[in-house]
Amino acid sequence: MLLALDMGNTNITIGVFQGSDLLFESRIATDHSKMEDQYAVELLSIFRLYGVDSGRFEGAVISSVVPPLDTAIRSAVRKVTGVLPMTIGPGTKTGINIRIDNPAQLGADLLVGAVAAVAKYGAPCMIWDLGTATKVSVVDQSGAFRGGAIMPGVGSSLDSLTNKASLLPRIRLDAPPKVIGSNTIDCMQSGVVFGTASMVEGMSARIQEELGYPVKIIGTGGLGHQVFPQCRIHIIEDGSLLLEGLRLIYEKNRKTS
Repeated sequence: MLLALDMGNTNITIGVFQGSDLLFESRIATDHSKMEDQYAVELLSIFRLYGVDSGRFEGAVISSVVPPLDTAIRSAVRKVTGVLPMTIGPGTKTGINIRIDNPAQLGADLLVGAVAAVAKYGAPCMIWDLGTATKVSVVDQSGAFRGGAIMPGVGSSLDSLTNKASLLPRIRLDAPPKVIGSNTIDCMQSGVVFGTASMVEGMSARIQEELGYPVKIIGTGGLGHQVFPQCRIHIIEDGSLLLEGLRLIYEKNRKTS
């Protein structure tokens, strides 16, 4: 079995593969105050919940955008599984030609998503990842990673709005029945959900105009299921995209090591 961990600023997404089959997907909170043993206990609890024997892992792979926690997570994984995890970073073989100003600055999550998108859906494509930040990555028709854009995340924007505006309440992140809200909650939900959907539509159009040709649009990320259904463009939703990318990169590097 393979353990795949995608560590973001809000959540750590956990996936366990048997061959190419994803047995389960789970999430735990990213918490800077936790030590390696605390993460190890959480991992063990999740494995027990899904009936997975932690002694059966043959490998582990991690992508992270939270460097201060890398050592703790790596140690926790090794303590629980007995295997030294592979960490995505400079020098990792991915098969993607990275054509940006400084390839070393490319976030592991963006790279992993691009690898999976190209393998599953082909190039050219763009990948929308709606998490703590809203990110879009672009792969051109030659299969090269060309760059993208980073925007405030849906949840982050909503938190900022309620924290800065005293009269605005905390609300659920759901789509309201119509765009023109007739009460405060509907107005906020409309702005956040439909506003983000409109941004995805508009940015996707601008990206394709700049490239000069149409591309497949893939959507992923923990907050995507609230937004993507509201978009008036075709988006291939794939909630396990990054986990699949981790598996593919692990296999590629294991075969060539």
